[in-house]
Amino acid sequence: MSLNLEEVASGLGFPEGPVAMDDGSVLFVDIKNKKLMQLMPDKSLDPIATLPGGPNGVAIGPDGAAYVCNNGGVYTFIKYGPDRITIPDSERPDYIGGSIQRVDLKTKEVTELYGKSRGDHLIAPDDIVFDAAGGFWFTDTGMQHATTSEYGAVYYATIDGKTLKHAATVPTANGVGLSPDGKKLFVSDTVFGRLWVMDIAGPGELQPGQIPQTPGNVVQTLPGYQWLDSLKVEADGRVCVGTIFNGGITVFSADGSTEHLAVPDLFTTNLCFGGADLRDVWITASSTGKIYKTRWPRPGLKLNFTA
Repeated sequence: MSLNLEEVASGLGFPEGPVAMDDGSVLFVDIKNKKLMQLMPDKSLDPIATLPGGPNGVAIGPDGAAYVCNNGGVYTFIKYGPDRITIPDSERPDYIGGSIQRVDLKTKEVTELYGKSRGDHLIAPDDIVFDAAGGFWFTDTGMQHATTSEYGAVYYATIDGKTLKHAATVPTANGVGLSPDGKKLFVSDTVFGRLWVMDIAGPGELQPGQIPQTPGNVVQTLPGYQWLDSLKVEADGRVCVGTIFNGGITVFSADGSTEHLAVPDLFTTNLCFGGADLRDVWITASSTGKIYKTRWPRPGLKLNFTA
């Protein structure tokens, strides 16, 4: 199957974290330009807030506010190749440490809930999903150095700023999403091209895999050189993951089978479901600074909270 893509935004720095809003607009972040933005139905762009560091993922909480994973500036960006695409670079002269931020969409006020101001050791928060109780799971991708790396992790937190639990260690944890019944957590492991599934034992508690050192069970590991980025879940439980280098969306089924849907961007990072039937999909084509809209063959999973 191929996607019929409509370009709805261009000229962006490095878009990520799309969230379909109730009015037909799409909230998203621009990591390179350090902005939280809103793409309106008429294709105009409305800047919501400037977020120093690197806003990376967004979700709507039970209070209608936007909660942002900020990677702290773990990436800088360079132009590369004959097409001058924008790609992340490992130099990070302005890195300020990772955080979780709350943005009031009415007042535009920004509050740091977790991060450097409290002394929390967050390296590079990336993606976020709320459970039905109003708490949220989020990933921290860690940090890659020339010869070493700091492992990433999965965390659970609450919007009152009082609870932050380390739930699992995943080397390059990136995308995160819940199963339709809310009992399983999916996490993509970027540089390994691997999708994990973890049984949820309680708020912030995950069952280990076959041995305590493994965070869960593997749905599938992609062959060749493919990296996995952020993800969303379909209503039937399939997991759709932005795929880097083999640019597009990879759809994982529970039996480990996959389907790849191509997008003309090396760094296809994320997607979201919206519209009345949850089959409208927006895709962030990050290295070309674009957002595409398309129709999906199946409905996405309704999120626990929208705004």
